[in-house]
Amino acid sequence: MKKFLSYDIDVFKVADYILSKTDIDTEDYISNLKLQKLLYYCQGFILAITSKTLFTNNILAWEHGPVIKEVYDKYKINGAMGIIPADPPSPDYYDCITKTELKSIIDDVWDVYGQFSAWKLRNMTHEELPWKNTKRNQVISTNLLHKYFITQIEDDKEN
Repeated sequence: MKKFLSYDIDVFKVADYILSKTDIDTEDYISNLKLQKLLYYCQGFILAITSKTLFTNNILAWEHGPVIKEVYDKYKINGAMGIIPADPPSPDYYDCITKTELKSIIDDVWDVYGQFSAWKLRNMTHEELPWKNTKRNQVISTNLLHKYFITQIEDDKEN
């Protein structure tokens, strides 16, 4: 089993960065369920492209798909409602993301997957091997994520 290095970005900064993409004018807020799936896709694609994890938090295979428990716990009070993004505490809050190649990958994940509803993303993850091949409530291994998302990048290059 391969051991992957990590960028070790605070998962809450990644979540906040994704939430900052909320269209406040239309009140099209991101729910906890949708945020979980977007974090999963960010981790998967960054792992496939760079062979490093974005964050060190485990992704669990819960009933409704991949979940980072720490992020889930922070936003579970919202239920199915959208999360109103907080203002970042300082201008350089996102520097760990925006001043690296990670920003373009996270932005690409947003551009592709951000358009889908939470339930569409949930259903998509249920068709993917990392979730399907992990027992419920267990950690989805980084090796399984890497192996699967490499195929997604290769498929994209062929199209």
